[in-house]
Amino acid sequence: MAPRRALNPSRPSTLAAILLLAGVSGCGFQLRGAPPVSPALQPLAVACTQQIPETLCSSVRTQLELGEVDLQPEADAAYVLSLSEFQENRRASAITAQAAAAEYTVRRSVDVNLISADRVPVIADTRLTASESYRYDETNVLAKRQEEEALRIQLDDRLAQQVIFRLAPLTEARIEEIRQAHEASKEAETEAEAETTPSP
Repeated sequence: MAPRRALNPSRPSTLAAILLLAGVSGCGFQLRGAPPVSPALQPLAVACTQQIPETLCSSVRTQLELGEVDLQPEADAAYVLSLSEFQENRRASAITAQAAAAEYTVRRSVDVNLISADRVPVIADTRLTASESYRYDETNVLAKRQEEEALRIQLDDRLAQQVIFRLAPLTEARIEEIRQAHEASKEAETEAEAETTPSP
């Protein structure tokens, strides 16, 4: 019987990256513990500015669809969920004795808001952030690039989960409270402007 071949010790990181990528991007992947989105927010539109990575926008839409949310174009939606001001930072978070980067931290962030069809800000601009670290091996650059790309997809899924959690508490009663508060604020602003406007 031929002896079993030992695993190449230089390949674990490659295998880990492949497994991670397959785990987060597989068909039907659903964010663990994501709460349902209220029917009061439907039909809902998702609007992503050009700078938003397609993986992030797609992850948000996929999670909403898995939650059976009725997604429609902006013109036909009762509410529009907007994603904008995307940023990504990658920095060395650990240094070797030779002053080389041994670990990097990747941070992704995005602004989210939710506006009703009649322009009531149900969720004002809110900054969502997700970050993760990975070890860097300069002798295996290709594998680390694959691992970093898989990490970005994982961070997009985390941001999508944060979006779902922001939407979950918005029941019909909560939306009505927000609407009344918005209208009261507008009335107060109108009265304040009238008081400060000099009479002719």
